[in-house]
Amino acid sequence: MDARYEVYALADAHFYETPDRLAGAREDAPLYAAARRAVPEGWEAARIGDWLALTPLGPDGTPAPAPAQGWKIHASATRVNAEEIAAAVWDYCVPRRVPFKFLPGPHLLHLRNTKYAARDGSGKFVTVYPADEEQLHTVLVELGALLKGFEGPYVLTDLRWEDGPLYVRYGAFARMFVVDERGSLVPAVRDGGGRLVPDRRAPSFQVPAWVTLPAFLEPHLAARNTTTVGELPYRIEKALHFSNGGGVYAGTDTRDGRKVVLKEGRPHAGLASDGADAIARLEREKQALEAVAGTGVVPEVRDWFALGDHRFLVMDFVEGRPLNWFFAERHPLLTQDPDPAAVAAYTAWAVRVHRAVERAVEKVHARGIVFNDLHVFNIMVAPDEESVFLIDFEAAAPAHERGRQVVAHPGFFAPPDRRGADVDRYALACLRLALFLPVTTLFVVDRGKAAHLAEVIARQFPDVPEDFLAEAVAEITRAPAGGGPVAVAPTAGGPVTDTPTAGGPVTGTPTAGGPVTGTPTAGGPVTGTPTAGGPVPAAPHSRVEPGDWPRSRDSMVGAILASATPDRDDRLFPGDVAQFSDGGGLGLAHGAAGVLYALATTGSERYEEGERWLLERTAPAPAGTPLGLYDGLAGVAHVLELLGHRQRALDLVEGVLRERWQRLSPDLHGGLAGLGLVLGHLADTTGERELRERAADAAGILVERLAEPAAPRRRAGLLRGASGPALFLLRQYEATGDRALLDAAAGALRRDLERCVRRDGGALEVDEGWRTMPYLGDGSVGVGAVLDEYLAHDRDAADGFAPDRDGIVTAATSRFYAQPGLFQGRAGMILHLARTTAPGATRDRLDRQIDGLGWLAMTYRGRLAFPGHQMMRLSMDLATGTAGCLLALSAALDEGTGAHLPFLPPPHRRPTDAAAPRTEP
Repeated sequence: MDARYEVYALADAHFYETPDRLAGAREDAPLYAAARRAVPEGWEAARIGDWLALTPLGPDGTPAPAPAQGWKIHASATRVNAEEIAAAVWDYCVPRRVPFKFLPGPHLLHLRNTKYAARDGSGKFVTVYPADEEQLHTVLVELGALLKGFEGPYVLTDLRWEDGPLYVRYGAFARMFVVDERGSLVPAVRDGGGRLVPDRRAPSFQVPAWVTLPAFLEPHLAARNTTTVGELPYRIEKALHFSNGGGVYAGTDTRDGRKVVLKEGRPHAGLASDGADAIARLEREKQALEAVAGTGVVPEVRDWFALGDHRFLVMDFVEGRPLNWFFAERHPLLTQDPDPAAVAAYTAWAVRVHRAVERAVEKVHARGIVFNDLHVFNIMVAPDEESVFLIDFEAAAPAHERGRQVVAHPGFFAPPDRRGADVDRYALACLRLALFLPVTTLFVVDRGKAAHLAEVIARQFPDVPEDFLAEAVAEITRAPAGGGPVAVAPTAGGPVTDTPTAGGPVTGTPTAGGPVTGTPTAGGPVTGTPTAGGPVPAAPHSRVEPGDWPRSRDSMVGAILASATPDRDDRLFPGDVAQFSDGGGLGLAHGAAGVLYALATTGSERYEEGERWLLERTAPAPAGTPLGLYDGLAGVAHVLELLGHRQRALDLVEGVLRERWQRLSPDLHGGLAGLGLVLGHLADTTGERELRERAADAAGILVERLAEPAAPRRRAGLLRGASGPALFLLRQYEATGDRALLDAAAGALRRDLERCVRRDGGALEVDEGWRTMPYLGDGSVGVGAVLDEYLAHDRDAADGFAPDRDGIVTAATSRFYAQPGLFQGRAGMILHLARTTAPGATRDRLDRQIDGLGWLAMTYRGRLAFPGHQMMRLSMDLATGTAGCLLALSAALDEGTGAHLPFLPPPHRRPTDAAAPRTEP
C-alpha cells in the first residue's frame, strides 16, 4: 500500500484530490489568524500548493531580487502552538523584508505530520529565505529567541538550531529543474561550477559537497551526532519499516540472545486522526499489549525506554509471515486455469485461518481491548500456518470507550457509525472477502460493492460456505442503528469526527463542495453529494458490464466527460495522484492529453472544450513540466498533432529541444525513446528535416547506451526498461532500413527478457527482486508487445522467441489481477491479447479477461467507471483509470476504430477462434 494515496483521498468522495482543496473548499474553513491578515503594503501574497507565500516587492512593483538558492530556515509547529508561531514569523519577517511562506490552516499542518506523510516534508510549517549567511545567523538568533520553548516535530531533512523549533537546510529558493542521473526532471540547485544538479531532499541532513557549513552551525551538527544507540543493550540488525512516526527494527537482546522488535516513536510526528502523536500511540500500544499479555496471540512487551526525545517499545519477535504474503504464494486464481483441487484446498485454508483470526480477536475483546486496526499486514501467520498473532496495537483502545478508529488500512476501515468492538467486527467481515479477492479498498468508495464481490467469490470458489459470504456482506453494508443514510467512510489516513479539520468535524468523506451525507449505492453515485455544479441526482441501479459493447463504451465516455473540470487550472480529468506533480495534469499517462487521446483513438466524439483547455495551458507550458512521452511535453505534442493542432505541437517540441534532452533516460515513459518516437512521427507528418535529424541523434545515443554493460538491477518493461528503446529503434528501422537498428532492437529486447523468470504454471514475468511483474507498463506483457513488433520484421526469429511469447501470453491470462488499469492491471492484459500474434492468445482467453475486468467495475453518476491505482478512488486517466480501460476494450471489441497505444499500432491479426462461446469466469 502506497501511503501517499491516503492523503489524496481526503478531499473528495470519488477521486484523488489535493488536500489543500479540503482546506479551501468551504467558506468557513478555519485559517490561522496570520493567513487572514491583509497583505502588507509592498508585499505580494500567493497560494502555491499547500503554502501561503509572502514576497517583498521592489520599487517597480515586482518581486525584489533574491538569491535562487542558499540556507533556508524551517520552523516546525504543533496543533497547539502553530497559531503563535505563524504570527511571530510574520511579525518578525515583514518589517525586515525577509520572504517566507507557511501552511495557512490547521488541517494542512495535520496532514504534513500524519503517520504516512512524506518524511522529507515532515515538520515543515514555515520556511524563511534569508538573503545570505549573515542574515541567516541573525534570523536564527533573533527568531530563535522569540520562539524559545516552543515545541514541534523534528524536521528530518534539516539541522536543528539549539533546542527550539527552528531548522536549517541548504537548497533551492527558486524553482529550477534538471534531468538527474535516472533521466528524470527533478528540482535543482547550482553546484560550485554553476551547473544545475539535483536538490537532494532525503530525510537526513546533508551538506552539498561544494557548500561549507557556516561556523555558527558547527556546534549544532556536533550536538546532533552525540545521540547514538551504541550504549543500548540491543543490537539493531535490520530496519523493518519506516513511517513519519519513526522506525521499526529487528534486533537481538545482547543480554540473553533473545530476538526482539524495537518500535520507535517521534514526538509531535506520526499523527493519528485524533491528533495523537507517535509517542502517544506507542504508549497506547504498550498499555494494550500489557492488558492482553499471556493470551498467546500477541507479542509480549520486554522493555520501554527513551533515547533523546524518542521513545522505544521493545517486544518479542514473532516468528511467521504477514497474512498478505500468502496471496502471492498460494492464491489459486494467480493462474489461467485454476486446479479445482487447489481452489478447494485454498478455500479450506482461508476459512480456517479466518476462524483463527476470529478467535484471536475474541481473546483480545475478552480482556476489554479493541484492536481497531485489523488487516492482512497486521496478522502474522505462524510457521505451522494454523496459528496467528496480532501485531501493531498502536490504535488499540479500551472497549468501554466505544471509540472510533484513528489509524487503519483503507481496505478494512470501518464506517463512522462503527464504534468499539464493532470496528473489529467490520474488519473481520472485510477479511472474509479479502482472503479470496483482496480488493476491499473499493469499499471506501462504495460499500455496496461487497455484494458484487461476494457473487464473484461464490463463482470462483464454489466450496466457500454460503453463510460465510452472506454474513460478511450483511455486516459491511448494514445501516447505522436507528436507520438513516449510510455515512461514507473517510479514508484511513484522514481525520475522523473527533479531529479538528479545516472545516470542523468531518461527518463523512468530504468532497470539494462539502461533507457527504448521502448513501452510496451499487448502481449510482452518492445521493446528494455536493459538486461544483450542485447536487448530483440519484441514479437507478444499472450495472454495465465491460463486454456489453458499445453500451459500455458510451457509458465510460459519459463518465469521463461528466468528471471533467475545465474551470480548473491544475487538471482537466481526475486521475492518479501523479497529476498533481509538475506537469502531471497535462500529460499522456495521467493528464488531459491521455484522456483526449483515448477518446480520439476509440472513435468518440471530440471534446473541443477539453482541447481548448490543453491548448490554453501549454501557451506556454508550466515551468518544471517533464519532457517525455508519457510524463510530459513530448506526449502532449503528439496528442495535439493527432487532434490537428500541429503548430502548437511543433512549438512544444521546439521547447523540449532547447533543453538538455540528450541527457534524458533511455526509456519510453519520460526518456529518449519516447521523445525520439514523437520526433520521428512529426518529421514524417511535417517533412521537417531537423526533426528527422534529432530523431536520428536520439537513436544513435540509444544504440551507444545499449552497447554498454547492463546494470545488474536495471528495470525492465515497456515504460522504463529496454523494450521502450527497442520500440523506437524498430520505428527508426522502418524509416531508414538500417539493419543495425533492427539488430539493436533485438538486443534491447533480450536485455529485458533476461530480467524475466518463469513462474509455476509457465507465466514469464519480470523479476524485480522482491516480486515478479506481468503487466503492460513495467512487466513482461509490455516486453511481449514490442517483441511482436520485432517479429513482424524478422519472422525467422519467431521460433527462438516462441517459449518467451508463450510464457507472456500465460502471464496475460491469469484469472485474477488486483487492479483494472492499463499499465498495472487487467486492461493491459486485454490490450495485449487483442493485438498479439502469439498463437496462445485465443478468443476465449480474451473474453475471460474482459469479463474479469467487470469484477472491479464501479459507477460514477450512474455510468461505468474504474478505480485507479491503489483502488481507493476512481480514476479517469489513461495509465490507471477509465480512459485506459476504454482504450483496451475498444481494441478488443470494436473492429472499426483500431484503438491502440501511441506507436503500437492496431493488431496484425485478432484472435481467430471467434466462434468459441463466451465463458463465465
